[in-house]
Amino acid sequence: MEPFSTFTSVAACLERSNVDTDMIIPKQFLKRIDRHGYGDHLFYDLRYTEDGVADPSFELNAPRYNGAGVLVSLDNFGCGSSREAAAWAIQDYGIKAVVAAGFADIFSGNSLKVGLLLVELPLPETLELMRRIRGQDGYSITVDLERKLLTGSDGWRREFDIDPFKREKLLKGQDDIDATLALEDKIASYELAHSNPWQAVLPERDPEGKDF
Repeated sequence: MEPFSTFTSVAACLERSNVDTDMIIPKQFLKRIDRHGYGDHLFYDLRYTEDGVADPSFELNAPRYNGAGVLVSLDNFGCGSSREAAAWAIQDYGIKAVVAAGFADIFSGNSLKVGLLLVELPLPETLELMRRIRGQDGYSITVDLERKLLTGSDGWRREFDIDPFKREKLLKGQDDIDATLALEDKIASYELAHSNPWQAVLPERDPEGKDF
């Protein structure tokens, strides 16, 4: 997993609430055995007509959003099923950060595991950011995870909050295995001290069963 520090890219608006995981990556594409190649099918049923032609009415098909690496949406983004491929598809498409007014919990967990940054802003601020993006072709956003700061190409700036543990993992590019291996010395020390668990020293208790 690549470390995430600072990233600047064109931003795209997906002005919808409750974007669920079946919209993000429809079930018929969940046949791959790795997490690469899903980007071509991101928002497939929205991006294409029944004839397989790009639908010009879908936001991300607008030429102004070509190469967008930041996606801005509304509340409850990533709701629905728990499919990991939703986060994979967004990342494989080239999007490195999603800014929204709210995220589904399971989607948040899946995103963290692959290094996809989720930035939550209050709804009024999210709508204001969308207004700015729509008002300027090629509007770009710089995401600075070190400073916890978003900066728009027109000077718009907003700080954001993120769980310190999640921030640290993203900055270091650590997945769950990496985070565990980083504690290898402590794990080894603990296992050595508890090699014979039946010899562990238990806390003394008073007659009522409470620890002294």
